[in-house]
Amino acid sequence: MSGINKVILVGHLGKDPEVRHLDGGVTVASFPLATSETYNKDGKRVEQTEWHNIVLWRGLAEVASKYLQKGKLVYIEGKLRTRSFEDREKVKKYVTEVVAENFTILGRKSDFENTPVTTDNSTPKSEGDYLDVDPSGDLPF
Repeated sequence: MSGINKVILVGHLGKDPEVRHLDGGVTVASFPLATSETYNKDGKRVEQTEWHNIVLWRGLAEVASKYLQKGKLVYIEGKLRTRSFEDREKVKKYVTEVVAENFTILGRKSDFENTPVTTDNSTPKSEGDYLDVDPSGDLPF
C-alpha cells in the first residue's frame, strides 16, 4: 500500500510571492504562510502561529504572482517536500516546504476590489466570496 502525502492549510501570506524564472522558462514562486490557532492555558487565551514555506511551480506560480499578496487569506492544498543543501560554510541544511497543487483565495468580495484580474481592470466574476484557482493555470471566469 502506498502512503498519502497531503497538506491542507488556510492562512495569511507573510509577504508577496517571490517569483523566479529558471532555465527552460520554468517559473517558481514562494512565500511564507502563517496559520494561527488559539487555545486556553491557565484560563488565558493563547494564540500560536506556525509559519510554512509554500512553493508553487509553472502556471500556478504565474497565477500566484498576479493575484496573491501579503496579508491575503488563502486555502492551499499540496504535498510536503524536504530537501537539503549546503550553506556557504559547507554545512548540510534541510528545509521542509509545502509544494502547492492548487489554491483558493478566501475573503470578502470587497477584498478583491483592488485585485487585478484582466487588462481591462474588471473584477473577478466568482460565485461566493472566493477566487478558485485551477492547477492547470486556467482561471474560473
